[in-house]
Amino acid sequence: MSSVKSRNPRIAIIGAGTGGIATAVNLKKAGILSFEVFEQSPGAGGTWHDNSYPGCEVDIHSHMYSFSFMSYDWPQSHGDAPTLKAYMDATIDHFELRSHFQFNTRVNEAVWDDAKSVYTLTFGDGSTREFDALVCALGILSNPQYPTWPGLPDFAGIKFHTSRWEHDHDLSDKVVAVVGTGSTSAQIVPAVAPFAKELLVFQQEPGWVVPKNEVTFTPEERERYSKSALLRKWSRLKIFYGLAQRSRNTQRVGTKANATAHQSALDYIDRAIDDPKVRAAVTPDFPFGCKRTVQASTYYETFNRDNVRLVPYAVESATPKGVVANGTEYGVDLLVMATGFQASNFLSTMTIKGVGGTNLHELWDGDPKAFLGVTVPGFPNFFMIYGPNTNAGSIIYMNERASELTVRMIKRLKRVKAIDTTQGAFDRYIAWIDKMSTKHLTVQTQCMNYYYSKAGRNVTQFPSGLVVYSLLTKVLPRFAIRKKA
Repeated sequence: MSSVKSRNPRIAIIGAGTGGIATAVNLKKAGILSFEVFEQSPGAGGTWHDNSYPGCEVDIHSHMYSFSFMSYDWPQSHGDAPTLKAYMDATIDHFELRSHFQFNTRVNEAVWDDAKSVYTLTFGDGSTREFDALVCALGILSNPQYPTWPGLPDFAGIKFHTSRWEHDHDLSDKVVAVVGTGSTSAQIVPAVAPFAKELLVFQQEPGWVVPKNEVTFTPEERERYSKSALLRKWSRLKIFYGLAQRSRNTQRVGTKANATAHQSALDYIDRAIDDPKVRAAVTPDFPFGCKRTVQASTYYETFNRDNVRLVPYAVESATPKGVVANGTEYGVDLLVMATGFQASNFLSTMTIKGVGGTNLHELWDGDPKAFLGVTVPGFPNFFMIYGPNTNAGSIIYMNERASELTVRMIKRLKRVKAIDTTQGAFDRYIAWIDKMSTKHLTVQTQCMNYYYSKAGRNVTQFPSGLVVYSLLTKVLPRFAIRKKA
């Protein structure tokens, strides 16, 4: 063990979404100000900055999808993208962190130097800088998943991914195709249907949809929440409990809770959609909870419009004039690719090298693993926020716990050059994750979803409750972190 005099470790945080902001706030609370936040986008907010498509909003209640350390005057129960971005900016300014953020700054590579115990970061402009610690808060919704359909480059119309929405197009004279039927599509379809000449929705596989039950708060409600910290905490606690109950009770095939949720979703289809053929087409043939449940209160009803048509087939290829599905060509003027993100491909936009030049992506080989979703043996002073197996309930809650753990570890770097995770603790934790996933997430193996790696492991979902994760982040590091020279 090599000790050093008390110092201010230089910290690089990559990403200015909820994870990066939470880490910055917690560092300042700990009295550590020697950090910089690098964000490739022009502003803060992460997914709430990059995604500006019509109807974009969160599906977690605002009182839960918010930082515990930052109250806000929420206008509605489920924040839309502009409101959530404003909240992120308000948090940065409230804690006087703006000077620590550098936007339009991409980090391509981080390489650990054994001799100097620093990471050398290479930026998009080719410049390099050294930092004592590296925090990657890139999230899982930062790298779009573009389709690889034959003929797509030859499509002569307008085309873009949902996260790169182009707002300057008049839809009134256009046949619009939305490819995909996940949460993003379920928000876009109702929002653009009233403006498009015709809207085609291409569905590779249906998912379970439930009403979001969103509400706009009255001025009286907003005033009560604004004045009463106790009321805000009580609302947050109720939502927290509801999330925990749903997560625990509906994720196992054969349970009463899963069967009840399944039937409720079937009843919703019957109530919302007029055409029996459409009802049949949107009904999944797998159990409720297999993939991320879509929460959308107006999506199904949109298929009752005369100008909206469901195409219950996957797109096979593109032509200059449209797309082909089930052997039929559909003429399209504007193509919206609601094809999601590379969610299970963590840190896919960066190269990270640890001890001895080990490449993290080569080490993972398509099967990402991390201790508490935060650290990896052989990569000293390296931390992830929203890393493998930390997706559960409200991601802001999980990000806060991961950022708190990260800051506790960084505080140690005031007196030692490097800290790392022991291989034994790492192996035991991954074995526990796999065991719990097999036990509690049985329903999620029965359909296509983004939860699993190519190796067939669950790499995104935390298989137990939010409270369990919180406790683990406080207890396990005491037995897993070692100081290094």
